[in-house]
Amino acid sequence: MASLIEAIDIKRKMFFEHEGEPYHCLDVEVSRPTARGGQTLVRLKMRNLLTRAVFDRTFKAGEKFKEPDLVFSAATFLYADAAGFNFMDETSFDTLTLDADTVGHDRGLLADNCAVQIQRFNGRPIGLQLPPIVELAIASTEPAVRGNTASGTVTKAATLETGMEIRVPLFIEEGEKVKVHTETREFAGRA
Repeated sequence: MASLIEAIDIKRKMFFEHEGEPYHCLDVEVSRPTARGGQTLVRLKMRNLLTRAVFDRTFKAGEKFKEPDLVFSAATFLYADAAGFNFMDETSFDTLTLDADTVGHDRGLLADNCAVQIQRFNGRPIGLQLPPIVELAIASTEPAVRGNTASGTVTKAATLETGMEIRVPLFIEEGEKVKVHTETREFAGRA
């Protein structure tokens, strides 16, 4: 039997089940009462892992939630085609195809042979968990122009090999590999 988690014990980035669906906690705010007899309230910013919708909900500190039946399995991204995004399960070596809705906005961070964790809820794949940083090549960017730093513009637009666009420093050239934060989708350095 899954253990129960009290609302006051939920921390940022934890997973919990509410009304039969899995959620991921994005932020927590606890308000303690100033008057005698007041109740401690916990405000959670949470993402539904099935619909990807984000909610702000307030719960009493003593409310209990079940731990979701989430399983993470290691996989490697192989390729994308008309059927979806194809991954190889690292333990069974089976090919698993996820549709574009399941992959969501993470498709711009998926390069060939990228190691990911596939989230499964009750055995069904529901999403991806990417590593904190991925390495991607710059497909196109404008050349640096002498004098751009005087105007305060020290970054320029660059398109990655996956088609995603990010801001990079002026010294980055086409063809270079760069590191990208998967959470913020920002430049993290040269690879």
